Amino acid sequence: MSKVKTPALMFQGTGSDVGKSLLVAGIARAYKRRGLTVRPFKPQNMSNNAAVTTDGGEIGRAQALQARAAGVDTSVHMNPVLLKPQSNMGSQVVVQGKVFATCKARDYYQLKPKLLPKVMESFEKLLSQADLVLIEGAGSPAEVNLRDGDIANMGFAIMANVPVILIADVDRGGVLASLVGTFELLTDGERDLLKGYIINKFRGDISLFEPALDIVKDRTNLANFGVVPWFEGAHQLPAEDAVALEKPTITSSNQKPIRIIVPRLDRISNFDDFDPLQAEDDVSVEFIKSGNPLPLDGDVILLPGSKTTISDLNAFRENGWDIDIAAHVRQGGMVVGICAGFQMLGQKISDPAGIEGPACTVAGLGLLDIETRLAGDKSLVGQTGIDLSTGAAVQGYEMHIGTTSGAGLNNPMLGLSGRPDGAISPNGRIMGCYLHGIFANDDYRAAFLNRLRKDRQSDIYYEQLVEDTLDQLADHVEAFIDLDKLLEIAKAH
Repeated sequence: MSKVKTPALMFQGTGSDVGKSLLVAGIARAYKRRGLTVRPFKPQNMSNNAAVTTDGGEIGRAQALQARAAGVDTSVHMNPVLLKPQSNMGSQVVVQGKVFATCKARDYYQLKPKLLPKVMESFEKLLSQADLVLIEGAGSPAEVNLRDGDIANMGFAIMANVPVILIADVDRGGVLASLVGTFELLTDGERDLLKGYIINKFRGDISLFEPALDIVKDRTNLANFGVVPWFEGAHQLPAEDAVALEKPTITSSNQKPIRIIVPRLDRISNFDDFDPLQAEDDVSVEFIKSGNPLPLDGDVILLPGSKTTISDLNAFRENGWDIDIAAHVRQGGMVVGICAGFQMLGQKISDPAGIEGPACTVAGLGLLDIETRLAGDKSLVGQTGIDLSTGAAVQGYEMHIGTTSGAGLNNPMLGLSGRPDGAISPNGRIMGCYLHGIFANDDYRAAFLNRLRKDRQSDIYYEQLVEDTLDQLADHVEAFIDLDKLLEIAKAH
């Protein structure tokens, strides 16, 4: 058992999507504003929304946002084990920022004990750099059938000897059962580490909820560190995973003059690329699920990133979306592909080594004169450059496997670090590139949207919007969570 010297505090959820990532980001910003050097940490994450780190690896998008909230550079050690689902049964395993293996779920449980030393190594490194480490669990500690070899929740907490706070989501219902049930399923040793709980996403009159807090106290004797109302600004921040895409769109598309359509690929990745577009008050971004046609009255169809390009391209065709996109092009619509979406726009994609599955070659959508071969090491690098058609400055990151070739590259979309990237069709209405994060660049986003706008300019500065939202989130948690008591617990343990 490791004895923590630097204060650390772990936040575990009574289930997935209870708001752990968001609350940790807000708490990190709040403690940063108090003058503390904070590092976020998540031992094991599962998400296809990833970020390239300052030290040249990849971590879950949530930890990148938490690092931003803390005002520190991203590091592979903030999320030492990242699982990127490739099928319903298996995932790519990324360890300390680099691809380590691809395995099925059952095989991964045999692999986990071998990963624990790497997890602890990363944790110790962050402890040496911080005044406080905020740890986020994954899923729920009550999944006791998965307790053996656990590195994500109580298994890690016991190994690292860190205090634990439970986060429960009252909005989904059953909050009493989730809190009391989680407590009942823990072992005595695990309960010793559990110091209290936070109720998240509350709506309504808090006085009506007070009897429920008394019941939790009677059944568990756990301290209540806060009841946090619903944070309205959450949609302004990047979402961690595709669970966010299952939620209904709040604003009807017919109220906004610019309509952008995004096919909701089965293994969609890095869909936060489109958050800056959604932040514009005259833009509707609609994610279309499988089984539904792509609307033909949209202004732009945006093809997103994917963890399994060929599989998602095959599913794209099964949905008939290739027919829809061809009709959209005939009607004069624009099509833009980012990363895997860019690859799909070409003539063909080949996977000779079977990186994504069985070795094969499939036809692309045929909208750009390019072809892609999936081979070699994954490109993980930050990039700066310009949009060649407008001269607007761009920056972002590359995160892909494969090399793209073909005559279409002779008319590139971007210039990055002295080299061309992407391609634009001769008529200028179909384009794609490898640069994630491109729409977060205000000048580029304005130039892109101004092709679709009439007599209106944007007043959204996206990076400042994210910063302002993080500050609002910090104000929110300061108002409703006892941060003094949490810090006292972290220091005392």
